[in-house]
Amino acid sequence: MQEAEKIWMNGSLVNWADAQIHVLSHGLHYGSSVFEGIRAYAADQGTAVFHLHEHLRRLQRSASMYYMPIPYTFEDLRQAVHDVIAVNGLRECYIRPIAFRGYGTMGLFPLDAPVDVAIAAWEWGAYLGDDGLKDGIRAKTSTWRRIGSSTIPATAKAGGQYLNSILAKIETHKAGYQEAILLNESGYVADGSGENIFVVRGGQLLTPPVNASILEGITRATIIELAKDEGIPVVERELARAELYIADEVFVTGTAAEVCPINEVDDHPIGEPGPITRRLQERFFAATLGRDPRSAEWLDYVAVPEQAQR
Repeated sequence: MQEAEKIWMNGSLVNWADAQIHVLSHGLHYGSSVFEGIRAYAADQGTAVFHLHEHLRRLQRSASMYYMPIPYTFEDLRQAVHDVIAVNGLRECYIRPIAFRGYGTMGLFPLDAPVDVAIAAWEWGAYLGDDGLKDGIRAKTSTWRRIGSSTIPATAKAGGQYLNSILAKIETHKAGYQEAILLNESGYVADGSGENIFVVRGGQLLTPPVNASILEGITRATIIELAKDEGIPVVERELARAELYIADEVFVTGTAAEVCPINEVDDHPIGEPGPITRRLQERFFAATLGRDPRSAEWLDYVAVPEQAQR
C-alpha cells in the first residue's frame, strides 16, 4: 500500500501511523462496519471525486440498515473527503470512508458500542491491472454462492459481508484466474467478488437485477446511464451461468475495477473486448476526466495545493 501522510479520524486529521483502534473494537470481532470505495481523478480542471454524493449517501444508507447512526452530517463527511485529499496533496487517489462499531462493549448486541468514522486516501492504480483494462481478464465461477438478501441486506456495503467475496477471490486466484464470479442462491449470476457484471448479447446490455443479491453499484448505475445515452438497450434480468459462455461481450464494473473487460469465463473464450465494452469504457473514463457531457453532474472538484498539481 502506498501510504499517505494523514487520515481523517473522528473529526480530526491524524498521522497515518497514529490512526489506530483498540484490539477489542466491536467491528474487528464481528464485522460490524460499513464502508465505501471512492476514486478521485486528475481531471482536466483539477482533482475531482467521482460520484462523491452518491457514495456518501450509500454509506449513510448502509449504516442505517445496520442501526449504526453516523455521528457526522453529509456535509461533514464531504468536507472530510476534501480535507484528506488536500492535506495529502493527492492529484488522484482511492478513498476509503469507513464507519465501524468501536471499543466499549463485547458480544453480539452492538447498540452500546460507539460508532467511529475514518476516511483514508492513497494512490492506487488499476485494481485488475492496466493490461486487464486494455485486453480483459480471465474469470472463473466460484463454488461459493453469493449470500442471499434474505440472510443479510445485500444492498448494504458492510464489512462482514465481504468474507463471502474473500473466499471466492482466494479460490479463483489459487486456480489461476484474475477474478471470481458468484452465483446467487437460485443459481443465477450475481456479481464478481467486488464488481457488478454486464453481458452484451445481440446488441443489448444485460445485467442482473437488484433482487439477484447484488450490490447496487454506483459504477453500475453510471454504465446504465451511459448506455442509455448511447442508445444501447439495457435489460435488467436474471442471467444463467451458461449465458456468460455464449455472450458477445462480458465486462465488470466497480470503483476499484472501473470498467474491465472479461475475455474468458470458466475456460470458455469470450474474445477480445468488443465495441460496446470499448465505447462504454471510453465514455466512463472521459467522464472521470471532465471530458464528457455527464462530467458536470458526476464530478466534485477538490482544491489541492498548487505544488501537488505540478
